[in-house]
Order: sequence, then C-alpha cells, then structure tokens
Amino acid sequence: MKSTVKEDIVAPEQYELQEKLPYTFSMKRRTFFQTLGSGIAVVFSVSKSIGAEFTDSAADESSLAAWIHINEKSEVTIYTGKAEVGQNIRTSLAQIVAEELPVPIEKINMVMGDTALTPYDRGTFGSRSIPYMGPQLRKAAATAREILIGLAADEWKVARTSLIFQHGEIKEQNTQRVIAIGKLMKGKEFVKPVDDHVKITPADEWKVTGTSVRKVNGEAFLTGKHIYTSDMNLPDMLHGKILRPPAYGATLVSCDTSAAKKMKGVTVVQDGDFVGVTAPDPYTATQALKAIRAEWKTKEQPSRSELFQYLKVKAGKPDERGNETTGDFASAFATAAVKIEQSFTVDYIAHAPMETRAGVAQWIDQKLTVWTGTQRPFGVQEDLAELFSIPKENIRVIQPDTGSGYGGKHTGEAGIEAARLARDSRKPVKVVWTREEEFTWAYFRPAGVIEVKAGASSDGTVTAWEFHNYNSGGSGIETPYEVKNKQIQFHASDTPLRQGSYRGLAATANVFARESIMSDLAEALKIDPLEFRLKNLREQRMKDVLGAAAKTFRWKDGASAPSHGVGIACGNEKGSYVATCAEVSLKGKNIAVERVVVAFECGAIVNPEHLKNQIEGAVIQGLGGALFESIDFKDGKILNGAFSKYRVPRFSDIPKLEVVMLNRKDIPSVGAGETPIVGIAPAIRNAVANASGKKLYTLPMIKEGATARSGL
Repeated sequence: MKSTVKEDIVAPEQYELQEKLPYTFSMKRRTFFQTLGSGIAVVFSVSKSIGAEFTDSAADESSLAAWIHINEKSEVTIYTGKAEVGQNIRTSLAQIVAEELPVPIEKINMVMGDTALTPYDRGTFGSRSIPYMGPQLRKAAATAREILIGLAADEWKVARTSLIFQHGEIKEQNTQRVIAIGKLMKGKEFVKPVDDHVKITPADEWKVTGTSVRKVNGEAFLTGKHIYTSDMNLPDMLHGKILRPPAYGATLVSCDTSAAKKMKGVTVVQDGDFVGVTAPDPYTATQALKAIRAEWKTKEQPSRSELFQYLKVKAGKPDERGNETTGDFASAFATAAVKIEQSFTVDYIAHAPMETRAGVAQWIDQKLTVWTGTQRPFGVQEDLAELFSIPKENIRVIQPDTGSGYGGKHTGEAGIEAARLARDSRKPVKVVWTREEEFTWAYFRPAGVIEVKAGASSDGTVTAWEFHNYNSGGSGIETPYEVKNKQIQFHASDTPLRQGSYRGLAATANVFARESIMSDLAEALKIDPLEFRLKNLREQRMKDVLGAAAKTFRWKDGASAPSHGVGIACGNEKGSYVATCAEVSLKGKNIAVERVVVAFECGAIVNPEHLKNQIEGAVIQGLGGALFESIDFKDGKILNGAFSKYRVPRFSDIPKLEVVMLNRKDIPSVGAGETPIVGIAPAIRNAVANASGKKLYTLPMIKEGATARSGL
C-alpha cells in the first residue's frame, strides 16, 4: 500500500515501551497531601490487594497529581480514563506527554481505563481522545516540566534560563551539572494544579509528536504476552454461562434448574429473569446450562422483510437536535431545473469485533472489582453501583487493552454478568461470550430509511435540499454544501433489534445518501461530479481533500478499462475531512473494487503511521457495510449470527489502497478513528453507476445471499 503525506515527515528513532505495569493483582494507592516546598507533597506509595482497597475515583481533576506521577527511577506514569480498544491512543497520548515533558517515551507508562486510579472520564467515543484528552495531558506534562525546572533552579540557586531539560534530565549550562527528574521528585506527588495557561510546544516545533513512534506495547501483542480479559485467571476462579432467551422480547415463564444443580461443582444463580451457572471449567458450565429446562413466552415481532416499512410507521416527530430549516424549500424545488426524489435503506450490521465480550469479577469484603473490555469503565461502574445498590467507591472497573470496539462496547454486559454470578458463588467468576452471543445480544448499527429531495439550477447550483433520516441517526446529517433552501430532519423510531453506536455513527448512512444524490444531480446536469461538488462547497478544507484525492487518483483520466467505473465522495465528521475515490470493475452482475484513494485531514498529525493504519482500517471495515454486511432476522431471532453466515471483508476483497494525509499544523489535532469510513460506500456506489448506469440505493449494495464479489 502506498502512503503519501502532504509534508515531509522524517522517520524518527524507533521507540518501544514494554508493558511495565500489567494488570496484576496489586495496585498503587494514590492520595494527595498538603503542599511542602516547591509544589510537592510528601506522599509515598503502598501496595494493596485488589478488592481490599480503593481510591476515590473522583479525585480533583485540576490537581496535577491526578494525571501524572514521577518515581525515583525517573519513570513517568500518566493516568487517563480513556480506553485502548485498538485505536492506539496509548501511543499517541504518550507522544503528546513526551513532547511537553522531555523524557524518553520508553520511560512513560500509561495507566488507562481504571476507575480506582484514573480521573473520571465519560468514555472513549466520538473521536474525542486526541482533541479532548490530548490537550489535557499536554497541559499537565507542560505544567510538570515547569515545576521540575523550578525545583532544579531552587536547588542549585540559579536562574531558570540557564537550565536545559532533555531526556529526563535537567542540565545547568554554566557548571554542566545534571540531575535526573526522579532525583528531584524523590517519589513524591505533585499537588499544584494543572496550569491552563502554561506554554506548550507549537506544532511546527514538535520533535516527538508528529513522528511515527512505534506502538508502545506492540511487542506484547505480537508475542501473545498481552493479557486480554478472556485470558485472565484468578485463584479459585469459576467460569460462568448465562441462560439467553430464544428471541428478542421473550420473557421467562418457568425454569427447572434441578438437573444443573446436581452437577458436580455447579452453582445456579437465579434472580428474576436472570439465570446463570458457574462451574470449575467452561465445558461443565456449558453442560450445566444445557441441563436447564426453561419455558419462554415470545411475542410477535417484525422481520427483516418488514423492517423499513416498520421504521417509517413507528417514527415519531422530528428530533429537534437533528433539525435544520432555511429558506423556502417547496418553492425552490418546484422551480429547479433538475429534480431528484429518492429513498435509501440501511440494514442493521454487527460490530464483529475480534474479541467477544468478556468479564471477570471478584468480591472481597463487600467490595467489587471487575475487569472487562469496555469503552466506558466509569459508566460500567455506575451501572454496577445501581444494580447492587452499593457506593461507586466500593467498585473498581479495570479495562485491559481490548480487542476492538468500534463503538460496540459502550456497555459492560459480560462484566456485569460475571459480577452477579460471583456475588452468589462467593468466588471470582469469568464470563466470555461466544461468537453467537456476540452476534445476537450485542447491539447493532441502527437500520434506517433516508428520503431525499434535491433540486439544482442549470448552472450547477444546488438550490433545494430536503433530507429525512428515520432511525439510523443524526450524525453527519447536515450537508456541507451551500444550499439556501433546505429542510433536514432526523426522526427517531422504534427498533425491533437492539441498536447503538457504531464507527462513524449515522454519518456513514447520511453521507452515503447525500453523496449518491450529489453524483446523480451532476449526471443529470452533465457536469463532472468533482467539479459539481467544488462549485457548491465553501469550506476550503473539504475542497483540499477532494483536490488531493482526485490528483492522486488521476480523476480526470477516468476509468482505466471497459466495464470499469470511477466514483467520488466526501464528508466531514468530528472536525475532520475525508474524500474518497474508487474504481470498480463489473463482469455481469459481479462487483470488484479495484482501487481506492483516500485523502484525509484531521488537523496536525500526531503519528503518521498510526493515522495511516486508522484510515486503512476504516476503509476496509467500510467495505463490509457497503457491499455485503447485514443482519438477517425473523420473529425476534438472528438468522446469521456466525462468521460462517455473516459476510465480512476478506483479503480477496481488499483493493489497491492509497492514503493521502494532509498535515495541517495550523489546526488543532482531532480524532481520526471514525471519519475515514464515511466515504467508501458512496464512492463505490457512484463508481458502479458510472460503469453500468445502475444506481443503487441500499446498504449493503450487494443483494442478500450473494458471494464475495457478486450480486448487483
């Protein structure tokens, strides 16, 4: 794969950070005492057993000590409530710290997603880690830098201007004296607040941030050293399984657990409709679950064939948060030279993470510790507190680095189930969902119906725009194009399946519909689709990504061969901008995506190589939703809840993929995990239309039951 960057980025020295603080069974308890001397408190760490001692997770976030600690070995520990689910913010945030607090990155350890140790965080979603947590840690690191320089100046009785801080040491230029920051701190804690006005390094002076630092704990993942929740083992730990309903909406009528209770080592836990078993090993737990005789009451539910009509019928009034009305749409549409009215449909799709939901729970002295792969550790802590009616301070939730989330792990079901089983079993319990459970009971990307009316004048100006989204969501619903007369509305609806966040949220569906209509308007007007978009855009950043993608793709050359077509699309979400060009080939009804170029701009680039990985990953994931991913269901039952039945992208589906990254050092960095996914589906759709004249209005575009590259 070829990657170009709109700016020369020098390959840095390659760093690697070992997992110095794995999730073992001890923890550092951090407390905050009065100021002594130059912003330091005399506080020393003590080891405590997990579950036996807890710190207050609501520590004062304005305190520098809530975010950073330096030990006597000059090792820096950074605390953040953000969760690492494969997007590699552990490395990016460590780079940001190393930029402001000049220590070798291998000396920085990130403690993340631990409610007992880290400041409160609402969760890891919405591409917020870099634009929100990045500046917070940058200020904390810069504040620590200034305090350390002040300590050295006081100790040596010299001016601050005579000191140089680099590589974790402070050097006095006149005498060449050197002191390590660990010697200055002596294991004590900062107590001064984070300085919101501290001087930070401008992007054009970055030395660590903006370079391709290697994944800080990458070796642990490659060698298998990293411990996922599903790998964990505690002394005397049991394995749990949960009784699931046969269909959505089913209620438990009766339950005979007598046979399971007779099995050696098995404990049955029943609390209302919640029924689960624990056993010394997963096999026995599975057999015990099979021994339970349950009777369920089901109810009539819509099936996939009825889905889109159902969503329209069950839709409520427009959501005020997704509404925008300007001008007089009706008059503008009536007088438009070119008019299009079209309905789009979007199926439910699964997140299909590499790691299924897993949780381990342990109760000690009425205090609970839960390890689980979640994007919201503090949210799971709150759910547990409500469920068990105990104070949050008695609950610790730890999020080990997790095998992908894509917005699908905002909840912590497996951890909560493990906690319920562990309470009654009086031993630690691990619950690991099967792949079928993941497909069936995790929430899906919302299905939806989108209805669009659009009109344009003969000179290529979009004059009228009406856009209604039913159920799939309001993200990305606003058009970036200048239209004087428009009405945009999101309508919430009842949903027959459980639904929730997904990478890019509803922007994927909304951009698909919008960019399809834009290309259809361009065709009707006999205007090049790129020129048509540029004519109706004011935002220069969007124009820049379109220009960069088109140039690398060689847009003006058109398709490379007969039965080939090219398509283009663009979008913005979460403060970043993307443009995607695609070339497809058609053989009968078969579709092959041959080549894709993606231009992306998210402000100042923090780590070029890892940004490229995020863009590539988003595009590949987007191929699935564009072409063939969809959940099939009937009478409340998932019919394709296994990888053998649910089609995801394979190696053979991957096109030649080129990434162009625009590095805007004059703009603050924003998140990059979501926006790159939104352009691939409409670019492919528009390329299919260019090749065949056939216009597609569904996601996925390949018909149900089609094989890898077929199904128009």
